[in-house]
Amino acid sequence: MESLEGFVLTLLTQLVIIIVAAQVGGWLFRFWGQPKVVGEILAGLILGPSCLGMFFPDLLDNIFPASGDLQLRVLGQIGLVLLMFEVGLAFDFSHLTSVRGTSIAVASAGILLPFSLGMLLAYLMAPAVASDVDTLPFALFVATAMSITAIPILGRIMIDLQMETTPIGVLTISAAAIDDAIGWIVLAVISGIVTGGFVVSSTLWQLGYLTIFITASFLIIRPLADRFASRMPWSDPDRAPTMMAVLITGVFGFAIITNMIGVFSVFGPFVLGACLSHRTEIASFYRRAASPLVTAFLLPVFFTFTGLRTDIGSLDLSGWLWCLAIFLVACAGKLVGCGLATKLAGYSWQDSTVVALMMNTRALMGLVAINVGRDLGAIPDSVFSMLVVMAIGTTIMTVPLLKLVGVKRSTNETELQCESL
Repeated sequence: MESLEGFVLTLLTQLVIIIVAAQVGGWLFRFWGQPKVVGEILAGLILGPSCLGMFFPDLLDNIFPASGDLQLRVLGQIGLVLLMFEVGLAFDFSHLTSVRGTSIAVASAGILLPFSLGMLLAYLMAPAVASDVDTLPFALFVATAMSITAIPILGRIMIDLQMETTPIGVLTISAAAIDDAIGWIVLAVISGIVTGGFVVSSTLWQLGYLTIFITASFLIIRPLADRFASRMPWSDPDRAPTMMAVLITGVFGFAIITNMIGVFSVFGPFVLGACLSHRTEIASFYRRAASPLVTAFLLPVFFTFTGLRTDIGSLDLSGWLWCLAIFLVACAGKLVGCGLATKLAGYSWQDSTVVALMMNTRALMGLVAINVGRDLGAIPDSVFSMLVVMAIGTTIMTVPLLKLVGVKRSTNETELQCESL
């Protein structure tokens, strides 16, 4: 009984520290004009070996002992599962059905060029920093982390700058939605290939199961959800616990299915959320009932666990040079690819730069992809730290660079006001 009490005491202490640190970090970065999630992510890094462990290693070991990180890992994964369901709910398929060719071109360039450059860089750096892992899965995950765009964070930035209804804002969020969907499918496919051991027959079976799963979800689950949603009193607080239980059961069930297929668990909830995204009452109910708990409690745990796995101080000069290379290549892939695609569509250089800068935002979604690769043993610890720096850095730079090129809050909902350079 004492050991159980000791375990609970340690866990509660960790959670109090994590939640407070996340709130303080989020508030500071919101005050500085950055998305709140950036501060929460950095708070997690500060609590890890990169900062706390460097100056107070004994304190870090007492608060977050290496032998007791399983509970944080489990809570963080549950947070990701619930978050990915919400990301799927927020996915707007109108971007895919009525979007202009420009958005498709920008999204395609924002995936293909960073992925290609990421593969090339990964093969170049593998002998130096990843000699103990297989090169192909290593390169695939590095390339994926460089290719993905964090649409939840991008949406928050656009709302803060009042850009979500402007022509450039609509173009960017449309391209980001396509980029995000492609990115998660690529991540799911790569996860299946890696877990299949690159055996052709196993990989084909996994991809076949994944295709059947996605198809069945939209052809069967989506119509059933319509019937379910139309009969449920979503605004009745007395029925809220029952409806939330149904939703959570579905979310966890989809996570179990994709895990059994051999694809990472977070992909299943995203598919379920996408299936239900046209039901605004479900999305509103979930955000109202579950989103605050996920955002204030479970996601900071994920950020802290990521921080505990990130030891920036362990990087030597060579490691920092490779980290700089990752950062520059990641930026070049998004900025050049998305910028040129926008320019070739007839937009000005300034508008093209704005689109490219926003598409370069990675943050949370990049961290998810990086953690998937780390959990599957494809990304070594040192490169994991480098990719975390890249994901955070490309997010922090977005707002300052947007302001540098002249973006300011729009007072007219139909126009994006830009100052001439």
